[in-house]
Amino acid sequence: MTSAAGIAFSNGERWKQLRRFTLSTLRNFGMGKKSIEERILEEAQFLVTAIRNKKDTPLNPNRLLRCAASNIICSIVFGERFDYEDKMFLTLMEMIAENIQNLNSPWIQLYNSFPTILDFLPGPHKKQFQNAADLLNFIKQMIQSHKESLQKDFPRDYIDSFLIKMEEEEHKHDSEFIHMNLLWTIMNLFLAGTETTSTTLQSAIRILAKYPHIQEKIHSEIDEVVGSCRRPTVEDRVKMPYTDAVIHEVQRYIDLVPMSLPHTVTRDVEFRGYLIPKGTCVVPLLSSVLKATSQWETPEAFNPNHFLCENGHFKKSESFMAFSAGKRICPGESLARMELFLFLTTLLQSFVFNPVIDRKNIDISPVISGFSVVPNDYEFYAISR
Repeated sequence: MTSAAGIAFSNGERWKQLRRFTLSTLRNFGMGKKSIEERILEEAQFLVTAIRNKKDTPLNPNRLLRCAASNIICSIVFGERFDYEDKMFLTLMEMIAENIQNLNSPWIQLYNSFPTILDFLPGPHKKQFQNAADLLNFIKQMIQSHKESLQKDFPRDYIDSFLIKMEEEEHKHDSEFIHMNLLWTIMNLFLAGTETTSTTLQSAIRILAKYPHIQEKIHSEIDEVVGSCRRPTVEDRVKMPYTDAVIHEVQRYIDLVPMSLPHTVTRDVEFRGYLIPKGTCVVPLLSSVLKATSQWETPEAFNPNHFLCENGHFKKSESFMAFSAGKRICPGESLARMELFLFLTTLLQSFVFNPVIDRKNIDISPVISGFSVVPNDYEFYAISR
C-alpha cells in the first residue's frame, strides 16, 4: 500500500517519523508547557473582547470560535496569529468550514463511489478541490516566506524546525523530511487544529445555553476556584471536577469524528468470527464505544455524571475515546485538552450564554454526522457577568 503524504493518512515508516517529529516539535514549542498556556490565555482574551464588542446583541459565535482555535495552531505552525477581521484569514476559515460541511454531504460520498462519473458533473465536490488547492497555496506561501528568513540556530515554529530537519537529511535518499510531507503535515495540523476544537466549543455553548442549571454550576465552580480577578490556569482543572466532567461529556456526547481515521491491520486478526488479513484498511467506529449502552448510564443523553464519582470527584473512563485510541491517537490531544478548558472557563468567567429562541427548541444533536459532526447553528446573548 502506498503511503499518503503528511501525518494524518500516511502509514509505516513515514507515519512513524513524521509523528515522532511532530510530537517532539510541538513539545519544544510549548505543548504542555507554560508558553502555550500563555498563548491560549492571550487568545482567550482576544475572544472575550471580540464577544464583548457585540454589546449584548445576538451573536452566532461560530466564526469567532473558529478564528480563536485556529490562531493557536497558527502560532505554533506559522509563528503568528491573525486578527479576527483579517480578510485573508476569514477567507481561509470560510473555506475550512465549507469543506467540512461538504465532506459530510451525500455528494462527497457519491464521489468516493463514482469518481470518474462525478468528475464530469457540477456539485460541491468541485468547490472542495478548489478550496483545498487554495489552502495549499497559502501554506506554500508561508513555507517560502520561512525559507527566505530562516535562521538555523533560532527556529521560530514548526515550519522552521521541519526546514532545518530537511536540510540535515537532504543527502538521505529515503528521508521522509521532504517538501511534500511538510506541505501535507501542515495542512493536517491546520485543519484538525482549527475545526475540532472550535466545533467542540460551539457544541459546549449550545448545550450550556439549553441547560442553564449546568452552566450555573460551572459559574459557581469558577467563582469558587478562580474568582473574577485572575485568569484561569491549567492547574485549576484538578480543582474543578464538574467543569472537567462537562467538557468530557460534551466530547463524548457530540462524538465529533465518529469513524476516526483509517488504520491498517499489521497482522492477521480474527474478530467476532471473521478473519481480517494483514494489510487490510479498517476504520474504527468510535461511536460504538462513546455511545455504548454497556459503558454509559444514559449514552444518548447529555449527562456530566458519566465523569463524576459519588463524592463529586472527576472519574476517568476507559471508554472515553474522543481522541481515538491506540498508536494513532490524536497527536494534539494534550493541546486540545488545554484549549478546551482554558477557552471555556475564560468565556464562562466573563459571560452567561442565553439563547435567543426558547431553550426548549434548541436541538443539541448534530445537523450532519458523517466523517465528522456539523452542529446546528444558533444565536446567543452573551451577557457580561
